[in-house]
Amino acid sequence: MKNFDWQAIIFDFDGVIVESGKIKTQAFAQLYRPYGEDIVEKVVQFHTQNGGMSRYRKFRHFQQHFLNQPPLTETQEKELDIRFSELVVEAVIAAEAVPGAMELIRQQAEKIPLFVASGTPENELKVIVERRGLTPYFKEIRGAPALKQTIIAEILSTYALKPETVLMIGDAVADYEGAQVNNTAFLGRVHPHDPNPFPAQVKIVPDLRGLVA
Repeated sequence: MKNFDWQAIIFDFDGVIVESGKIKTQAFAQLYRPYGEDIVEKVVQFHTQNGGMSRYRKFRHFQQHFLNQPPLTETQEKELDIRFSELVVEAVIAAEAVPGAMELIRQQAEKIPLFVASGTPENELKVIVERRGLTPYFKEIRGAPALKQTIIAEILSTYALKPETVLMIGDAVADYEGAQVNNTAFLGRVHPHDPNPFPAQVKIVPDLRGLVA
């Protein structure tokens, strides 16, 4: 994959640019610990199996299916969102980069447009990217509440990009499905200690060092 000739690259953020996956997992566990370890176990399992899904959809799922409580009010959801942000933002800003990610981004930003498409709330994502000094490298930084496939579609349309010449790099099935729906190429990043969530035919890498020229 080293000598590729893409028209653009769309990156997921957590687990692709930054090693922040476990930070989010721990935050969900902490938020739901008052409901008991059985609930925590279900929450963590659902979160890890649904990477790329926005936290809001996860909050609603937990409320309905695990806590068996009435739907979250707007105020309750906002409170959960604020508490989650307090648990993760500074930790994600301080987290290590995925090996090869910074080199790849700096190298390719001089040649082609780069984008971020994440399940993290967009305002929060932009703060994190800015604090990490990465904003200048990206044409757009997009996040929730928009769905991944919608973000990819809008990037392709706005910048008149041919899907087959665009590479999406993601670590979750939602990233892969977003690429599939939009007919872009896809590369899966799977941490060496994590199970592979992708179908057998999907090309995967342990980090991004192999993409750096």
